[in-house]
Amino acid sequence: MRPPAAPVEYDVEAPHAWEHDRLFVEMRPAGGDSPVIRPESPMDALARPIVPPAPRVHKGELSTPRLVVETLKNTLGNWSEFAFTELSGRRKVLGVDSMMVNDPAAIRHILQTNMANYVRPMASVRPVKPLAGAGVLLSEGVEWRRQRRMLAPAFTPASVGSLLPHFQAAAEGMIRRLEGRTRVNLSEAFHEAALDAVLRALFSLSVDGRRELAQRVRDYLAGPGRPTIFDGYARTEEDFGFALGARRRFQRAWFAEVDRIVADRRAAGEREGHGDLLDLLLAARDPETGQPLSDAEVRDQCATMLLAGFETTSRVLFWTSYLLALDGSEQTRLRQEAAAFDPARVTTLDDIQHWPWLRQALLEAMRLYPPVTLIIRQALGPDTVCGESFGKGMLVWISPWVIHRHRRFWDQPTAFIPDRFAGKAQPWVSEPHFLPFGAGPRICIGASFAMAEASIVIASLLSRFAWSLDDTRTVLPIGGVTTAPSVEPWFRIEPVA
Repeated sequence: MRPPAAPVEYDVEAPHAWEHDRLFVEMRPAGGDSPVIRPESPMDALARPIVPPAPRVHKGELSTPRLVVETLKNTLGNWSEFAFTELSGRRKVLGVDSMMVNDPAAIRHILQTNMANYVRPMASVRPVKPLAGAGVLLSEGVEWRRQRRMLAPAFTPASVGSLLPHFQAAAEGMIRRLEGRTRVNLSEAFHEAALDAVLRALFSLSVDGRRELAQRVRDYLAGPGRPTIFDGYARTEEDFGFALGARRRFQRAWFAEVDRIVADRRAAGEREGHGDLLDLLLAARDPETGQPLSDAEVRDQCATMLLAGFETTSRVLFWTSYLLALDGSEQTRLRQEAAAFDPARVTTLDDIQHWPWLRQALLEAMRLYPPVTLIIRQALGPDTVCGESFGKGMLVWISPWVIHRHRRFWDQPTAFIPDRFAGKAQPWVSEPHFLPFGAGPRICIGASFAMAEASIVIASLLSRFAWSLDDTRTVLPIGGVTTAPSVEPWFRIEPVA
């Protein structure tokens, strides 16, 4: 582990008030003499952890008009220093009573203890509904509990373990597509690999002939899938229908494609060898009623898994590779680990434990760039949170982006320090201020699926290539349905022995 030292922020971004470039080093001689200040040496600079660029943190609270503008541009660029130092804050935005909550105990109260009093507000449902339908991601109450029970068998360790060959095949496909190339767009390569992995795991299909699915989803998320001011004022899914044309067209085309894939897969019958998630969905029964999922429910669950399985995972893969391009020594360390246990040798989930440093890097990437940057809940009735009492309608904002960079919870919160997760098997469960998969009963059901997929893909890349940035553009995270890069930079890759 590197010795702790003050990180250096990039000039293109305003640093947090409590972090500054260290240009001089204080040395305190033995014997209690006065400290000697000397200029910083190159070795001091090498000892500091990497601090990647991030959206500006504002010194003071933004006015309401500017807050709205900054939020519509990037939900990660509207926070002030207050958010990264305090446990809660309350204000009215466009007449709506809103509360930021960073306190882990309060978050547990909202998302677990008193979760029945909170629902997703319409503003966070409308952009995602065309992608996920009425699946487990957006369902509420009794219906959510029913779906969650029925899906649980598909995500047990044994079930996820049976999908590992699909992840390995997708990783090998990515390696073949990269061979012979020196300058690549890894974001695009990961999108294709993650789509291949989820198509194989879900339908026993490869990405061949279906690459347009990834581009279709990416175009939606970058365009009509971005939240709008109309979403903020909407009270139902149909409000401001004049602004929903592009979303409705996407949903019709997206659901029709998923229906075709499900129909083709059903017509093919049972698979020999490694099963897939569709087999488990079709076999699922409600433990209380014995009823199977309807055709529409199967489609919506498949659409949800496609979204979560390739869009969010591919972003985790990108941000991990980006950080490893900035930190060459960490990349070398992980490559040695992957060489000691080749990804082709993985046959069980336990085998992935041979890569503890890789796991730490993935966790740290999800801390700095959480797959979901904002969890919003609306109160159905009165409650008291962080000493604040409120009634029905309160909007509660829980931001993993803020909490993962909060001064009270993390040492050097904006720095890339994978070793902070050393020895922590499931920190998304044990660490109340680490929320890459959400929290409470609604924590992402596919967490182990995503970690296994990402581990195998990155380990496969490490075992075949070394990579570095070949692009001078600044890469900033953009908050939306997932955390996307502001630009997709070029990387230079070189084969390794």
